[in-house]
Amino acid sequence: MPSVEKTARPEFRNIGIGDILTYRMPLAAIVSILHRISGALMFLLLPVVLWAFDRSLRSAQGFAAVAGVLGSWPMRLLALVLFWGLAHHLCAGLRHLYADMCPRAVSKEAGRRSAVAALVVSLLATAAFAVYLFSGA
Repeated sequence: MPSVEKTARPEFRNIGIGDILTYRMPLAAIVSILHRISGALMFLLLPVVLWAFDRSLRSAQGFAAVAGVLGSWPMRLLALVLFWGLAHHLCAGLRHLYADMCPRAVSKEAGRRSAVAALVVSLLATAAFAVYLFSGA
């Protein structure tokens, strides 16, 4: 029987809070963390969105008031952030569903490719929405 040489395996350990700035996370981990952040962002802003939607549907004056508030640049920026959250959460969620359904998608390289795709698609959609939002439309 041939002898098998044991190679030194890297030692993995938990990182401390002080190591968080120097630790290089994989792109798939960053997308996963952003997926959670975008979900929390949408959840926290849901009452504001529902309030604005309700007020805009009650009367023409309510619609004009909401449209006037949303016309300011801070509110447009908030709408852009909310749109990014929606776009990223959708893309990352579809990425997770694909990984759940397709066994070939569960590898390091496939995870990296799908993470890049989720980031690119969500950022391109957000950029297109920003052009629409800030072009005076």
